Amino acid sequence: MKTLAVVFEQPEQLSVRTLELVPATDADVIVEMRWSGISTGTEKLLFTGRMPPFPGLGYPLVPGYEGVGTITQAGSESGRAVGELVYVSGSRGFTEARGLFGGSASLVVVPGAKTVVLSRELGERGTLFALAATAHHALGDDPVAHPEQMPQLIVGHGALGRLIARLVVLYGAPAPTVWETNPIRMEGGRGYTVVHPDEDPRRDYRTICDVSGADGLLDTLIERLAPGGEICLAGFYTVPVQFTFPPAFLREARFRIAAQWKEQDLRAIAAFANSGSLDLDGLITHREPAARAADAYATAFGDPRCVKMILNWRTVA
Repeated sequence: MKTLAVVFEQPEQLSVRTLELVPATDADVIVEMRWSGISTGTEKLLFTGRMPPFPGLGYPLVPGYEGVGTITQAGSESGRAVGELVYVSGSRGFTEARGLFGGSASLVVVPGAKTVVLSRELGERGTLFALAATAHHALGDDPVAHPEQMPQLIVGHGALGRLIARLVVLYGAPAPTVWETNPIRMEGGRGYTVVHPDEDPRRDYRTICDVSGADGLLDTLIERLAPGGEICLAGFYTVPVQFTFPPAFLREARFRIAAQWKEQDLRAIAAFANSGSLDLDGLITHREPAARAADAYATAFGDPRCVKMILNWRTVA
């Protein structure tokens, strides 16, 4: 069986071409993809060749871990049924390219256990599940039991920053302040305030969550901490993270790194989103047919007006 896929042939070189799928097992499903999202974090690092080395990294590769599609074949041990709409976090089911993360293709082979059933009403918004789960993970291990971990300040009003802010509000914690320096991205706050850092005089934040990944920002954030406060690094940093020690020492600052989402985060987001309690509207701002993937990636990586770009695979013959 063949599939049409986005392929990073090497850094800065993208194609959309046909690949052979590995045979499906009894535990697998075959998903006909409808939409897949473009990550401006992980995928940008893969596309530019700036991703730090890790096991399995290499080219050519199929990116994508934000897929939504319909199951067309379901193995007897997959636990899924034909016709279900599911979120797909990726696939390694290609014979001629690496699957990192393998979700940007017209058909994918994936274990049924690795899919999440979606309500039909979610549609393309299901592509936001991975990002929403990452946002949930940034809140800490148990947001209900430890509301003190909820960020009071969020740095960056991209898709991840917006989702973190919406989750804070959803959990009933005080509405956070969000910093954004780009005027184009300052709109879109729902139940929270978005300000330029220069317009925020506060210097007693208990918890700050940085999703910007910006270089050289820690000293500024430390100055805004309350004594004993915590800075959560939820972005991805490609250069050494540094800070001046005395101000952090005087505040007894704590640092936490939030990495990839865990299964419990995805389950929480699935429950919130399928019930309609988590607002996912207004985050997908741009759409392109999968055949125009090169243009879509250029917009996603370069246009500050693009909060989230998705590829439409339903136009693929």
